[in-house]
Order: sequence, then structure tokens, then C-alpha cells
Amino acid sequence: MRSKRIDLIEQYIYKYKTISLDKLCEEFKMSKNTIRRDIDVLVNKGVIKKVYGGVTINTNKELLSFEERTIKNNFAKSSIAQECAQFVEDGDCIFIDSGTTTLNIVEYLKDKKNITIFTNNLNAIVQAIPYENIEIICLSGKLSRKTSSFTGLNASDVLSTYNLNKSFIACTGISLENGVTNTSPDEYKIKKAAVAKSSKCFLLVDSSKFDVVSLMTFCDIKDLDCIITDTYPPKKYIDYFNNYNIELVIANEENKK
Repeated sequence: MRSKRIDLIEQYIYKYKTISLDKLCEEFKMSKNTIRRDIDVLVNKGVIKKVYGGVTINTNKELLSFEERTIKNNFAKSSIAQECAQFVEDGDCIFIDSGTTTLNIVEYLKDKKNITIFTNNLNAIVQAIPYENIEIICLSGKLSRKTSSFTGLNASDVLSTYNLNKSFIACTGISLENGVTNTSPDEYKIKKAAVAKSSKCFLLVDSSKFDVVSLMTFCDIKDLDCIITDTYPPKKYIDYFNNYNIELVIANEENKK
């Protein structure tokens, strides 16, 4: 019960960016002592920080290294990537986003014919090199070692000149209130351009990212055509997907039951 309440408080703070303790007490109908204890949990997680009379989101929260994120939820990410490959058809031009989930898609494309991938994902580029059936178009920019991706002012401009059949996008969080969000401002424009230029947009998101809000919203959930995840999300998301005709794919067979 308390953990759910803390999650709701975290979402509320992300929505309003900065909020007073008095407002939190009023919203959640709790005493200041109780609110302070819950706030301490979020501060220890690093998601928020205290300011005079209240709290604010921690915009300096450090992103995990690429290697750490690759290990985290690896089975789920691999299952999601394998499911994504089922949607890629011979002759497709696709965008593969930065991130550890999207990275895994390439190994499942080796039997496809005449595939062109646009990507700023360094590891996806390296993985695709042995496969002559895959043409690689790299987005220009400066290499970020934290995300193992290229970012820069020109990367989104390059992407915007092409028409893509499909884009496979990763995110830091997804919520009904704030849409699809990401931590890195440098990657914001690239993700936004990919969504805008694709005939179909697929979001790859493991279950840990639902009800998570990050720094910047790069698209609304209703802009997506398909969401591929490892287990069923809360009912409110399923209702939303049905309302906007968004396909939901559960990648892990055991969680389809």
C-alpha cells in the first residue's frame, strides 16, 4: 500500500516539476510527517531532491551506463526485440533507436531481404556489419558513451529527410498523464523525428517503465501504432490502447496466459 502511494507521489511530482509539502499534504490527505517519510524514500532513489518548503525533480539524476542497462531486464528485452523482428518485412526502411532493448533487434533481421536501417545506435551498427542484407545509414553526431549513441543537431535533420516504413523506439518511461518520455535532451529530437517520419511506430518498453515519467515527452501514446512489452500492463493502459486502436503485443509467452 505504501509503495503504491509513493509511486503516486512520484508521478505527481514529475507532473508538476516542483511542488510544496503543503500541496502534497492536501493532495494525498496526509500529515507532513508522513509525507516527509515518503519523500525521503524518493530522495534516496535519486528521483527528486528537496528544496525550501517542498521538492523538485532531480534533473541531474545520472543515467546508468550502457553496460549496466544492457544487463538489466535482459531476458525481457531480448524477447521484445525478437517480437519486433516479426513486423519487419523484406525491403523495409526502418529506424532503430538508441538503447539496450532496440539493440537486440538486429540479430533477428539476418534472414530478411534488402533491409535498410537508420540508426544512431553504435552497437546496432556494429552488430549489423556482418549482414550484407542490411544497409546501414548512420545518423551523424557526437558519440555519447553513456548511451552508446550518436547525438547532435544534425542527426534529427538527417532523419527528417527520409520516409520510413517503421520505427522501433525505446523510452525511459511511459504514463497516461505525460505520454512517452526520455531522460536525454540530446536524443529528444531524434525520437520525435522518427515518430513523425514513420508510417508505423513501435514502442519497445519492458514492464518496469510503465507509470514512470522522465524529463522530456517526445510523443503522445496515441501517436504509436504498436506497443511491445514483456507482460500485461495495468488495465488503464489496455483500455487506452483499445480506445486509440493501438496494438498491444506481449513478447514473453509465459506472461500471455
